[in-house]
Amino acid sequence: MPDFDVCVIGAGPAGYAAAMRAWDYGKRVCIIDRGAVGGTGVHNGALSSKTLWELSHDYRRVLKRSRGYTANNVQIDYAKVCHAVADAVAEKTSQLRHQLDVLASPVAGQDGRVTFIQGSAEFIDANHVYVEGPELTVKADNIVLATGSRPRSLPDIIVDGRYICTSDHIMHLDHFPRSLVILGAGVIGCEFATIFANFGQTKVYLIDRADRVLPFEDIDIAQVCAKNLEARGVTIHHRSTLLDMKVVDGEVHYTIQHASGGVETISVDQALISIGRIPNTNGLALERAGLSVNSRGYLEDNDTRTTVPNIYAVGDVTQDIALVSIAEIEGRHAVEHMYGTVTEPLSYENVSSIMFLDPEVAGVGLNETQAQKKKIPYQVAVYDYSLVNRAIAMRSTTGFLKLLATDDDEMRILGIRVLGAHASTSIETVSLMIRQGRSVRDLAELLHPHPAITEGLQDCVRMLLGSSIMKPQVFRSQLRVSRVGYPPPEPEVPPAKG
Repeated sequence: MPDFDVCVIGAGPAGYAAAMRAWDYGKRVCIIDRGAVGGTGVHNGALSSKTLWELSHDYRRVLKRSRGYTANNVQIDYAKVCHAVADAVAEKTSQLRHQLDVLASPVAGQDGRVTFIQGSAEFIDANHVYVEGPELTVKADNIVLATGSRPRSLPDIIVDGRYICTSDHIMHLDHFPRSLVILGAGVIGCEFATIFANFGQTKVYLIDRADRVLPFEDIDIAQVCAKNLEARGVTIHHRSTLLDMKVVDGEVHYTIQHASGGVETISVDQALISIGRIPNTNGLALERAGLSVNSRGYLEDNDTRTTVPNIYAVGDVTQDIALVSIAEIEGRHAVEHMYGTVTEPLSYENVSSIMFLDPEVAGVGLNETQAQKKKIPYQVAVYDYSLVNRAIAMRSTTGFLKLLATDDDEMRILGIRVLGAHASTSIETVSLMIRQGRSVRDLAELLHPHPAITEGLQDCVRMLLGSSIMKPQVFRSQLRVSRVGYPPPEPEVPPAKG
C-alpha cells in the first residue's frame, strides 16, 4: 500500500467532503470506512428519513378535500414506501461511489487520487493506521477523523431492532405499526412523529419529559408544532418520565409517570428511542495516537485541529453542531487548515437548519430564546403566513416568519425563524448577511419575486423600519413588532463601615 498525504477515517458527509477537498489540492488521499459510503447522512439519517417525510407529505396532500379534487381508493404499502426510500439512497450512493471509482485513477489536469478502503480502522501511532478487513497498514502525513455518531441508548432498555428500535432500524420494518411510542421530543422524535402521523396508519405516542416539545426553540414555534401533531392524532405525554419499557408477548409495554405523580402503562406495537446521538470514537485506539476524549466521548478540537498537530476531527465526533451541512463545511475546512489556505476560523453564528415537521421549520442565527438567554437587547418582527400571497395561493397559511435585529441604530441582523411551507428557501440570504454583520436596512434593498414566501421576510424588514404595507396596528393577531431589553444592573452598595 503506497503512502498517502491524507488519510480520512469515515466516509460520511464530513469525511467525503474532506477527501474531495484534499483531491482539489492534488493530494494522494485514502478514505477508510467499515460501512457504506455516505454514512448516516445518506443511509440512516438525513437523506433516508427526509425522503420518508417527503413521501408522507405527498400522501397527506393527496387526501386533502379542500382543493377542488378528491382522490379515492388511495392505497399505501409500507414496504413499497420503504422501497422508494431505498431507491433514493441507492441513487445517491451510486453517485458517491462512481466519483470514487473515477478519482481512483489520475484525471486530466489533476494530480490527486482517492483510494477507498473498506474496513475497520485503528491507530498504530499518529501517522499509521491499521485497517482490519483487508489487513493492511496505511501511512499518512495528515489524518482526518470523521467517524460520525450513532443513536444513544439507555442501559435499562434493550434495543432489539424489531420491537424496540432506533432510527437505524425504523426503515427496516415490513409494515406500518398499528401503534408506536417515540421516546424523545427533540427534532428527530418530532420528525418521525410527523411522518407516521402524516401516513395516518399508526397511532403515535410521544413521550416528552420537558414542558413542551422542541425545548430549544421559541415557544410559539413549539406550540404550533405540538398543536399540529395532536390534530393528526398524536398523543403527547407532556412532562412525563419513562419508568420502564420492555417487550411482553410481542408487544412493547411502557410505563410513564405523569407530572401529577400518576403512573400509567400503555401497550404498543413498536417503540422508537430518539434521545440523541453519541460519537463513534470507540475501537479507534485513540490513545496510541496521543488522543483522548472528554467525559461525553467527544474529541476536543480547536477549529477542527486536535491536540495532535497532524490529526483533525470533524463532524459528529466533535462537540460542534451535529448537522450534515456543518459536517461537510468542517471537513473542507480541516483540509484547508492543514494546507495553510485558511484565513479565519469557522464561524457558527450563521448556521442554517431545517426541521422536517408539518409545517417545516427553518432557521439561521439566534432565536428569541437564545437572545434572551444571552441578554441581548433586540427588536423582532413576526409576519403571519395568512398575509403572504404565495401561502394563500398554496392554500397553506399555517405559519409565520420571525426576524430578529439588534435594538440599536445599526439594527444588525441576529437571526430568523420560519415555520411554514417553503421555510428552508426563505433563510438563505439571511445566513450570508449574518456572516457579514449586515443590517436589516441592507436586507430591505433585496427585490423578491411575486408571489413568493420570501415576500413575508421583506415585510418583516419593513415592519422593523416602520414602513410595512400591511400594518400591525390593523392585523394585531397576525403581525407583531416589539422590543426586548434589559434594565441596567443596579449599582452595588458598599457595606456600611463600623
